Amino acid sequence: MKFFQHETAIVESAFIGEETRVWAYCHILAGARIGRACNICDHTFIENDVVVGDRVTVKCGVQLWDGIRLEDDVFVGPNATFSNDHFPRSRRHPERFAVTTVKRGASIGANATILPGLTIGDGAMIGAGAVVTRDVPANAIVTGNPARIMGYTGTVAPSGPVAPVRQTGQEDSAVRGVTIHRLPLVEDLRGTLSFGEIHKHVPFEIRRYFLVFDVSSQEIRGEHAHRKLKQFLICVHGKCQLMVDDSTQRQEYLLDSPTLGVYIPPMVWAAQYRYTSDAVLLAFASDYYDPDDYIRDYTEFLTLARASQ
Repeated sequence: MKFFQHETAIVESAFIGEETRVWAYCHILAGARIGRACNICDHTFIENDVVVGDRVTVKCGVQLWDGIRLEDDVFVGPNATFSNDHFPRSRRHPERFAVTTVKRGASIGANATILPGLTIGDGAMIGAGAVVTRDVPANAIVTGNPARIMGYTGTVAPSGPVAPVRQTGQEDSAVRGVTIHRLPLVEDLRGTLSFGEIHKHVPFEIRRYFLVFDVSSQEIRGEHAHRKLKQFLICVHGKCQLMVDDSTQRQEYLLDSPTLGVYIPPMVWAAQYRYTSDAVLLAFASDYYDPDDYIRDYTEFLTLARASQ
């Protein structure tokens, strides 16, 4: 037998991968496709239009309904709940159930609830008991009801300036090419002033700027990389968190001072989130807006970034 089946399990599907283990009181319908080396734990139910990748773990008490897609290396914790119909009614079925995709390497904690039609990004972490009502970005950590981004996997704790803001200077990040800049601060009886000079503090010619403000704390901005564009970010009021990722290293920074600037070179994935209600983010850019310069798919970014190394 190419896979293990407990004597109490009901496996109607002919598409079960080698080395997969199906434990007690599971029921897998005929249309389901299960990959290699999966672990399908006790008291799970898997419907017909379900695709499970390789090395997936589905813990006890989970139901995978029509439209659920679990990519390779996904973990689903005990009693996690998926739904596939936005407006369910007894004995009434939609023409097509919503498709929910949990992408490669993501984890879903115990008792989490995933609403229909969402995408959980690569490597994301869904906290126990979270209620996920919208798509989750790659590598994001979300908790709560409704779920909110609390951080990113594989990063150290968010950090602000590493020295008093009256000191100026530049410091390298763990992320390739990203630099942290402590900008000059001048205080007197008339008020406080901070400034920056092109090439001395901002390491490129500025051709465009934009401001981001009035952002709800639940929203995430950025979530892309640029092929050629360079950026310099300063949170001039309030605060927000910045995540930068070069495909091998990931770092977070707390932008909470107009004397703290972060330079982001091309081919670095960046996202800003957890804006305070009064936050104003100022971004300087090295060129005019060009939609073709954006890389908005994280998987595409990983492919391009690693090919260029």
